[in-house]
Amino acid sequence: MRFVHNFGAMIISALHSLGEATVFTLDTLRWIVRPPFRIRAVLEQMQEIGYNSIPIVAITALSTGAVLAIQSYIGFKRFGAESMVGTVVALSMTRELGPVLTGIVVAGRAGSAMAAELGTMKVTEQIDALFTLSANPVKYLIVPRIIAATLMLPILVILADMIGIAGGASIGVGVLDANPVIYMKKTFEFLQLNDIYSGLFKSMVFGLIIAAVSCFQGVNTDGGAEGVGKATTRAVVVSTIMILLTDYVLTSILF
Repeated sequence: MRFVHNFGAMIISALHSLGEATVFTLDTLRWIVRPPFRIRAVLEQMQEIGYNSIPIVAITALSTGAVLAIQSYIGFKRFGAESMVGTVVALSMTRELGPVLTGIVVAGRAGSAMAAELGTMKVTEQIDALFTLSANPVKYLIVPRIIAATLMLPILVILADMIGIAGGASIGVGVLDANPVIYMKKTFEFLQLNDIYSGLFKSMVFGLIIAAVSCFQGVNTDGGAEGVGKATTRAVVVSTIMILLTDYVLTSILF
C-alpha cells in the first residue's frame, strides 16, 4: 500500500507541476505582445543563448555528420548502395538530428544557465524586489528569454544542418573515397524544402520549451544554494524529456 500511495503522490505532484508550468507559459505568452518591448534585453539574451552556443553546437553537428556518414556507408555497402550515404546524412540532419541534438545541447548549456541565474535571483529575493519597484518580473526577466530562445534555435539548427552535412561530405569524399560530384548530387537529390522547414519548426517549439521550462524552474526555486542546484538539474532533465516527447508528436503530425 505504501508503494501505491507514493506512486499516486508522485503522479499528483507531476500533474500539479505540469499545470503550474502551463499557466506560467500562457501568462508569459500573454505578456509578449504587451508593451513596453525590451529589444535590448532580447538582443542580450539572443547573444547568450544563440551566439555563445555556436561552438558546442558546431562540434556536436560535425561529429554527428561524420559518424552518420561512416555508419551509413558500412551498412549500405552490404547492399551496394554506398551512393545513398549523402542522402541519409542530409535527411537525418535536417529532419531529426539537427533540431533534436541542438535542442538538447542548448538545454544543457543555456537552459541550465537560465535556471541557475533566475534561481539565484529568487533565493536572494531580487525577484521580490522587482515587485517593490513596480516592475513585472515576467515582462522584465522571462519574456526576453522566451523570445530569444524561440528565435535563435532555428538559426542554430540551420548552422548545425550545414556543418553536419559538410562533416558527412568530408568523410564520404575524403575518407571513404566517394565521388564528390555523385555524393553532392545524391545529397540534395531527395532533400525537399519541407524537410528543412519541418526541422526549423521543431526547433522553434524546442526553443520555447527550453526557455519556458528553465525559467519556470528558476523562478520557483527555494532552499538556498542547494535549491538552485536542484532547479538547474530539473530544468535540463525536464527540457530534454519534453524535447524528445514533443519531437515524436511533431514528427507524427508533420510527416
